[in-house]
Amino acid sequence: MKNSILIALLSLGLIACNENASSKIDSSKQKIRTQVTLDQVDTPSDAKMEFEATEWNFGEITQGESVEYAFEFTNTGSEPLIITNAKGSCGCTVPVWPREPVAPGESGVVDVKFNSKGKKGKQNKKVTLTTNMVPSQMVLKVTGLVNLKEE
Repeated sequence: MKNSILIALLSLGLIACNENASSKIDSSKQKIRTQVTLDQVDTPSDAKMEFEATEWNFGEITQGESVEYAFEFTNTGSEPLIITNAKGSCGCTVPVWPREPVAPGESGVVDVKFNSKGKKGKQNKKVTLTTNMVPSQMVLKVTGLVNLKEE
């Protein structure tokens, strides 16, 4: 009895799903596609960020210590460089970046602070910068070793 009810329900479900999905589309609500030329699209910026170093190894530290590093860069492009965001791969890696555009030929600094509280062993952290460059993201790396605190 249970099997026949189950088969009946499955059959009803299959029949209900057999409708043509395209018949349910209201064509009056579809948007008309428009042609776009390259002149109408924003062109990418010619800002370029060149760092003295994109990786920093803080060496060995004791758990609970904080260390900082200044990643220095220069805008080697012909347009102002804008950093719209900088994000560490975890809450222990905090970046501070220039909020104003960096003019061509000018330099700037992205300060990165690593807090080893609750960390142990080898550390590999990243700071991802979002900019107006092409490609738009740049990754800085922070590595090192956190030794357990001796009690």
